[in-house]
Amino acid sequence: MSVQATLSSVIGPDAPEVIDGGGEYLSKNPANLDDVVAKVALGTPETLVAATEQAHRAQKEWAQVPAPVRGRVIAGLGRLVEANKESLARLVTREIGKPYAEALGEVQEIVDTCDFFLGEGRRLYGQTVPSEMPDKQLFTFRVPVGVAVVITAGNFPVAVPSWYLVPALLCGNAVVWKPAEYAAGAARAVAELAWKAGVPKGVLNLVYTDGEATFKGLEASLQAGTVNKVGFTGSSAVGTRVGELCGRHLQNPCLELGGKNPMIVTEDADLDLAVEGALFSGWGTAGQRCTSLGNLIVHRDIKDEFTSRLDAALRAATVGEPGGDVLYGPMLDQKFADNFESILDTLQPHHTPLGSDAVGRITDDKPRKGFRGDAGAGLYYHPVLVDGMRTDDHIFRNETFGPIVGVTTYETLDEAIELGNAPGYGLSAAIYTTDPAKAFRFRQGIGAGMVSVNNSTSGAEAHLPFGGNGKSGNGSRQSGIWVLDQFTRWQSLNWDFSGKLQKAQMDVDTVEPEMDYRLPPELGGN
Repeated sequence: MSVQATLSSVIGPDAPEVIDGGGEYLSKNPANLDDVVAKVALGTPETLVAATEQAHRAQKEWAQVPAPVRGRVIAGLGRLVEANKESLARLVTREIGKPYAEALGEVQEIVDTCDFFLGEGRRLYGQTVPSEMPDKQLFTFRVPVGVAVVITAGNFPVAVPSWYLVPALLCGNAVVWKPAEYAAGAARAVAELAWKAGVPKGVLNLVYTDGEATFKGLEASLQAGTVNKVGFTGSSAVGTRVGELCGRHLQNPCLELGGKNPMIVTEDADLDLAVEGALFSGWGTAGQRCTSLGNLIVHRDIKDEFTSRLDAALRAATVGEPGGDVLYGPMLDQKFADNFESILDTLQPHHTPLGSDAVGRITDDKPRKGFRGDAGAGLYYHPVLVDGMRTDDHIFRNETFGPIVGVTTYETLDEAIELGNAPGYGLSAAIYTTDPAKAFRFRQGIGAGMVSVNNSTSGAEAHLPFGGNGKSGNGSRQSGIWVLDQFTRWQSLNWDFSGKLQKAQMDVDTVEPEMDYRLPPELGGN
C-alpha cells in the first residue's frame, strides 16, 4: 500500500503556531486516482506574509555567511539529491504521472544545477574600475536582493524550482517557496534535502496555499516591504497579474511563462530525425511542458510525407502507466484534464485528427491500441495530431498544454518565420534543415529566447540561459551565470584617497589635441 503524507507549511524557526486555515488539498496520483500521495493543509494569505517576515529576519545572517561556504551548502544539496535520485524520481512519477525515465532526468538537472553553482560561490565577481581622477579607485560588488518569493508550477516539480532556489540561496538571499499544490509531496522532499544540506529553516520557507491566497499574501508582503524579488513559473495569464503587482512596487519579477513553440520542417530536412523530434517535444510529458511543441510548420512539398510518417509514429507510440517505457502517461491533475477537454472542444470540421483511433479520454469505449496499464484508473488521453490547422484556429494561437499538435504549411522561409512568431509567444523554437543558411536566417528572424536546429523544442541544459519573450516572459533568464542578475544587485563603490574633494566630470585633467595641425607634404599632406 502506498504511503500517504500529511503536509503543512514549514516556516521557521520562530513561525506563528497557526499557519494553516485555508482548507485541505488531496494530491492524487494521476495514473491511479485512488492513490492519495499527500493530504496538504493549505495556508491563508497570512501564512505567506508570516513566511516573508521570517525570511526577512533570517536573510541578513545568511548573507554574512561567506559565498564560498554557501557554495559548499549547495554542493551538499547536490550530493544529497544524487544519493536520493531514484526515490525522488519515483515520487515525481507517482505524484504528477511523469514517465520514470523523464523523472530521473529531471532529478539529474538539480544535480547539474548544484554542480554549476558550487563554483559560482567562488566567482561572484565584481570589478575594479579605473577612475578618471588620480588617487581614486572604483569597485563594483554583487549584493543579494534580500527575500525572494518563488512560485512554481508542478509539471517540473523539482528541476524548475532548483533553477530559482539554488542561485537565490547561493547569492545570500532568503526564499519563500510556494509550489503547486498537486506537487506538494515532491516539493517537501526537495525542501527536506535542502535543510539537511545546511540551509537554515527560515532562510528557506515552504508555503502551501492556493493561487488567490498566494496573490493576496504577496500583495500584502510587497506592501510591507518584506519581499525584494518574485520568481514565477506558470501561465501567461497569471504571470501578467504577477508582473502588474510587482510593477506597482517598482520590482522586476523573473517570469517564466507559457509557450506556443513552433517547429519548422524544411524541404531539405532529415524527415526521420524531424519525426523523432516532433514526437518527443509534442507529446512527451503529454504535451504539458512550457517548451512543448505547439505548431508544426512544414514545407508544402513534404507536408503529406512528413504528416504520414508522424501519424504512423504517433499511432505506434506507447501511452500508459508512467512507471514503464512509455511516450507519456496521464495528465498532471484533474484541472489540466478539464482544460484539455475544453481545448478538444475547439476542434472544427476542417480539422482532421490523426495519431490515434479516437479523440479524448482513453476508456473502454474509446480504447487506445497498445495502451499499457489500467486506463480507467487515471487521467489518460489520446494523442492528437491536427491536420488542416489554420492561423485563426484556437489551437494555432493559444497554448494547449496537452497531447495535441497542429500542422500547417508554408512556401518561403520568411513565411514560416512569420507563422512561428504569429501567436505572440517567444519561448522555444526549432528548425529541421540541412542548410546552414536556413538555420541562421531562422535564428535571426524568430522571436524565441531559445532556438534549436535539428533538435526538439524541449530540453534545457543547466548552464544555458532559459527564458522567453513576448507572452512567454519579460526577458528574464534562468540557469547559468545569467540568472545571477535576477538574485543580485550591482553596487558600486568609489574610494578617494587623495585627501581632497575631487568632483567627477569637473576636476578632470584633459589633454587637448593640436586641432590646427595638418600633415606636411612629405607625409601625404597637401
